[in-house]
Amino acid sequence: MQHIFGILPNIAKSNSTVLLLGESGTGKELVARAVHNLSGRRNRPLVAVNCGALPDTLLESELFGYKAGAFTDAKRDKPGYFARAEKGTIFLDEIGDISPALQVKLLRVLQEKTYEPLGATSSVKADVRVIAATNKDLEAMVREEKFRNDLYYRLNVIQLKLPPLRERKEDIPLLA
Repeated sequence: MQHIFGILPNIAKSNSTVLLLGESGTGKELVARAVHNLSGRRNRPLVAVNCGALPDTLLESELFGYKAGAFTDAKRDKPGYFARAEKGTIFLDEIGDISPALQVKLLRVLQEKTYEPLGATSSVKADVRVIAATNKDLEAMVREEKFRNDLYYRLNVIQLKLPPLRERKEDIPLLA
């Protein structure tokens, strides 16, 4: 962890995408918050999204927002998490749980820096730093064709592996 803490300021200076790997409870969100707080985006929002907690159809509208009339009961425009994180950071926790369809849309955001709210007729520019995290083995998921290789490549610009808590018992009180 001391090594990770030592390189966090340099990681924060960059706008590169960060992939945090580690078992549940190892402090991935705390590391994401530290990267954001050390970055030039620190005065802008940090939006944390638990991708595994929302059904796929809801996750898409939450990430990208929607326009009035996009679906039943969409009476007014709603900005998504990417819009709320504009000029800041979005933390996509449990990224390994998103569906193949959503992987394609997220890939577009990472490649083109644009996204399309549901029901929109034009794309929206995104100036957002992406930090993603998972406790899954994404490399194995890529080999098994359960996770897109091109998305993994885009997420894995800077990778930090957090050691399990059983190897750093002294951190448990801090995380609790």
